[in-house]
Amino acid sequence: MRKIKVLRIIARLNIGGPAIHTILLTQGLNPERYSTVLVKGCEDISEGNMLGLAKEKNVSPIFIESLQREIKFSRDWNAFWKLYSLIKKEKPDIVHTHTAKAGALGRLAAKIAGVPIIIHTFHGNTFQGYFSSARAKKFLMIEKFLSSFTDKIITVSKRGMEDILTYKIAKKEKITHIPLGLELTKFFSADKFKGELRKEFGFTDQDLLIGIVARLVPIKGHTVFLQAAERVLQKNSDAKFLVVGDGELRKELEALTKKLGIEKNVFWTGFRSDLERIYADLDLVVLSSLNEGLPVAIIEAMSASRPVVSTDVGGVRELVQDNKNGIVVRSEDPQALADAIIDITSDRTKLKEMGIRAKDLAYPRYDIKRLIGDIENLYEELIKKKKIN
Repeated sequence: MRKIKVLRIIARLNIGGPAIHTILLTQGLNPERYSTVLVKGCEDISEGNMLGLAKEKNVSPIFIESLQREIKFSRDWNAFWKLYSLIKKEKPDIVHTHTAKAGALGRLAAKIAGVPIIIHTFHGNTFQGYFSSARAKKFLMIEKFLSSFTDKIITVSKRGMEDILTYKIAKKEKITHIPLGLELTKFFSADKFKGELRKEFGFTDQDLLIGIVARLVPIKGHTVFLQAAERVLQKNSDAKFLVVGDGELRKELEALTKKLGIEKNVFWTGFRSDLERIYADLDLVVLSSLNEGLPVAIIEAMSASRPVVSTDVGGVRELVQDNKNGIVVRSEDPQALADAIIDITSDRTKLKEMGIRAKDLAYPRYDIKRLIGDIENLYEELIKKKKIN
């Protein structure tokens, strides 16, 4: 039985779930059965990147500079032809794309190049919260066209699958739901770092520490988080809020804390790779996103036995069960978010019990071994169907 070659394409390895997902899949597939080439585009300077993780996993991506987030015809055309040329050179059995730009250019190039199996993973969708309604409709039309020659569409959440069906992007038999899989066991022992982060920032053991772990971009809803923080501080003036991440909105959000009068209670860490240390000292993890696929930060927090308050977006309800491991509230509602934070942190014993339950809900359901098994099973199903061996 010969090796199956997989060409995996992602628009950029910026800090976040899709990049982690693609790197772990590239490294984790059975090397006796699969050889994988990872192709990536260019990250914005404010986004950070996951090249450190790629190096750690001995993954050396092929870099196409013209493959970028922004839509620009001349540059996108160049990226398309470079992808097409690479596909013709590598002759993969499977082209598997991730994220919207890579999904569009990569799938089209794969189709024209005659690749036997074409797969795309939706890590969320760009039809809500990112663009104007007119532009979103155009992207929806493009996705419907691309799906016509895509062998399988993967969604990382059940809600994502429902969205694809609602938008009529593809028929049900072409869509499958495969949740994220991450390296979770390292978070099990997060408590061994307890106290280190508090010491770094000068917090006491008694300080209530509430954190958000997300890129500082509009879709993550940090404005709502900070507005909620102002309301929480009216009830608990000793609460501290930790913003973990960086991005294009950093200065704007820092200015907002001053406008709200909460700058002394909000602390900024920038991008951090030592997330076990971060979660070890957080009493509560908050997500205020306007749109999500399946949030990595929530899965990691749960694995570190931390409860969560989150907006009701994407696959959040598949992760957070009200009053079991956290609370889910409607999005874009600072008061609802604040009320949930106040409620869940009012009883420290209950807060700790929720954290313990969170770990059991996260593992092994969202572990990397399960993801790799699911992806390999899907590949083998399509390989058999296409009679590639």
